[in-house]
Amino acid sequence: MITGASRGIGRGIALELAKLGHDLVVNFASNKIAAKQIAADCSAAAQSEGHTVRAEICQADISSSRDRKKLVDFTRRKFGRLDLLVNNAGVAPNVRADLLEASEASFDRLIAINVKGPYFLTQLVAKWMIEQTSNPQRPVRLGPAIRNPKIIAISSISAYTASTNRGDYCVSKAALSMLTPLFAARLARHGINVYEIRPGIIATDMTRPVKDSYDKLIAHGLTPIQRWGTPADVGRAVAAIAQDALPFSTGEVINVDGGLHLRRL
Repeated sequence: MITGASRGIGRGIALELAKLGHDLVVNFASNKIAAKQIAADCSAAAQSEGHTVRAEICQADISSSRDRKKLVDFTRRKFGRLDLLVNNAGVAPNVRADLLEASEASFDRLIAINVKGPYFLTQLVAKWMIEQTSNPQRPVRLGPAIRNPKIIAISSISAYTASTNRGDYCVSKAALSMLTPLFAARLARHGINVYEIRPGIIATDMTRPVKDSYDKLIAHGLTPIQRWGTPADVGRAVAAIAQDALPFSTGEVINVDGGLHLRRL
């Protein structure tokens, strides 16, 4: 299950998982056309690697309790089990406002979608995953089975990088980062590992308005790896976790940022 999978980083994650042969629930908030397109693209990507996958789309606003339940119920009905939750859905402020001028309405919107949504969706999914680990009799389906269920939160370098013209976004991503150690500590006894993937400057619709300024910063050495990141870069990190590449790690932060997090002199 990938939330916010119709475009951007979520789309990149879906494609990389499809290439491995994983069936998918593609969640979207409003753009049904884009969701249908990524479902078709996932099927094509899987076929190119010799796999056949199912990619089912489900509209749900993760800030809504009713919609979160609808998304989980949809997944139960379509697949009977869930091996991997990727909390990817997130929004930026509609208006970049100085910290001293930012509105309470914008803050509330970002906290509802970027924090409350994944927190309570993870709560719902974790209970289901515990059921699965307690009852190993799983329905047969096409695609590879992940050895133990896993949960991933897609956060941002904004979790620790202060941007005074979008403070509400930074606060929401910092709060989201705490989801991983909390659920990792609680779920380890059930064999459920939890990870945070922290993207840096990724080329998406969200970053297009600041492309020119970041082009200059990257060219002048902002990141040791001097290029923009891509949704596929984040998708490959998710794919590594899906393939059980980190079985003795939980609560881990995986930076996908070209080295931006490094402190350099």
